Amino acid sequence: MTESPLRTLDSFELLKLGKASVTVGSLAAGLLIVAAALFAARLTSAGLRRLRERAGGNAASLYVVEKVASYSLVVIGVLAGLSTMGVNLTSLTVFAGALGVGVGLGLQGIIKDFASGVSLVFERLVAVGDFVELPNGGRGVVHEIGPRATRIRTNDSTDIIVPNSVLVNDQVINWTLRGTNRRLRVPFVTAFGTDKEKVREAVLKAAKAAPFTSPDDATRRAQVWLVGYGESSLKFELVVWPTLEAVRRPAAIFAAYTWLIDDALREAGIEIPYPQRDIRLRGLFGEEGEEAMASLRLEPAARRRKASKAARIGSSNDAAADLEREDPEEAPMTPTERR
Repeated sequence: MTESPLRTLDSFELLKLGKASVTVGSLAAGLLIVAAALFAARLTSAGLRRLRERAGGNAASLYVVEKVASYSLVVIGVLAGLSTMGVNLTSLTVFAGALGVGVGLGLQGIIKDFASGVSLVFERLVAVGDFVELPNGGRGVVHEIGPRATRIRTNDSTDIIVPNSVLVNDQVINWTLRGTNRRLRVPFVTAFGTDKEKVREAVLKAAKAAPFTSPDDATRRAQVWLVGYGESSLKFELVVWPTLEAVRRPAAIFAAYTWLIDDALREAGIEIPYPQRDIRLRGLFGEEGEEAMASLRLEPAARRRKASKAARIGSSNDAAADLEREDPEEAPMTPTERR
């Protein structure tokens, strides 16, 4: 009886590895298993990603499960595919060792980044949803930790691709580690002779009324510090704890508090100093006080301040509005407090 051409093709030997031979049929079956493993890994990753987007508190934990499951399925699929092809895995130990040395020297950067990515997934010192600052000054929210690189999205909606080894080996500042906020210091100045208590009350009132300021508690509360003397000013700092979401927008939160401080000082009638020289005239053409100013057609300062305050209805704080802006790309979930 004549043998079928398909059966002949299926048993056709392509190559021989030791005592094992790889045929067309075994190669096709092995590739099919690897493709199925890759499909299963992708499907599992997509399902866990959707579940992570819906889960509020366990988003970081689900991300670890997603990466471990997808990597495991790929590795198992490759091993099963090689075994189906007829390759004796135990006989490849010496070959794999020699190959590993060569590949390791040529691809040590990629292997280093992959190992760093696995370390990031398990250690969770940098997790999806954290706001980090890189050694080069770049700042943003971690959106994805991949096998080789991590994607960080800035407040300007720009993606930064960072090799995983940078996050592991270099000094990286994690502003939201363990889901906590941080303290912010905003400097400002007033004129010499200003009532310090009046400055404190005005600035604290404005800061505490802002929706992006965390409420005071036993350990974290807003303060105003007098930190030094300038050439023509008293140097102050507003020491405040913004909310966790506001911490993710450092440039906007700094600008928002600066705007609030300026509004508070102006409303309280507190002078903001500028480089200047004051010249005081006791008399002019035999006249003093308001009579002298009237002769120069000048208006008293107190009257000007009163008119300016009455004309000023309010101000629009664009930086504060930016804190409420939503990223066009859906932001990752906030990680829960790590234990």
